[in-house]
Amino acid sequence: MTGSLEGLVAIVTGGSSGIGAAIARRLDADGATVAVLDRGRSTAAPAFPTFVADVSDRASVDAAVARVAEAFGRIDIVVNNAGVGAQGDIAANDDDEWARVLSVNVTGIARVTSAALPWLRQSPSAAVCNTASVASTIGLPQRALYSASKGAVSALTRAMAADHLREGIRVNAVDPGTADTPWVGRLLDASADPAAERSALEARQPHGRLVDPDEVAAAVAYLVSPEAGSTTGVAIEVDGGMSRLRLRPE
Repeated sequence: MTGSLEGLVAIVTGGSSGIGAAIARRLDADGATVAVLDRGRSTAAPAFPTFVADVSDRASVDAAVARVAEAFGRIDIVVNNAGVGAQGDIAANDDDEWARVLSVNVTGIARVTSAALPWLRQSPSAAVCNTASVASTIGLPQRALYSASKGAVSALTRAMAADHLREGIRVNAVDPGTADTPWVGRLLDASADPAAERSALEARQPHGRLVDPDEVAAAVAYLVSPEAGSTTGVAIEVDGGMSRLRLRPE
């Protein structure tokens, strides 16, 4: 789909590393002008202008989105990728941590998209893509808070799609499996046996490996492309079959 986003301006939140950086690179390769929103200046994707924003703070988001619109004169695509992880069962995190994670992972999507809405409504090819997770559809151990937040992202995606379809704005999501990202790398490093933990994570995905961030980026590129004009309110699972397949042991 090289060139399919030519002339369009895309915001990618959390675009300085991991899946977000892969998305920024892919949208750029497909012709979009990419603006990264992140809490700090990008080091992983220096080719893209970075607008400092904390998605948990509405004033910060409003100011950053306004600067993007001023710089490029339009906003056509919003990729809500910024997020934080959380570990443990329902008793593992206090109320403040529940509020923090939900504010970033869920309300952050509402803050960024609502700030961009006036521009999206003017675009002939408006699209929003939210990063959810396989944790939104299957039960994973020790991921209660994270799963709750990503389940909310999935529900919010469908509600947004219904609300804004008649304004010409499509809204979809991607559900990555366990991806080979810096965050997962830090979890592995903190485990008692990183090699064994990595093998376990790879084994639970039917294709036998971690998801490559570029594979997630390819799904996002499709969903935000005008070529996906009849696709809205859906989630593409990029998880090596984890959500749908139950293979017999070899």
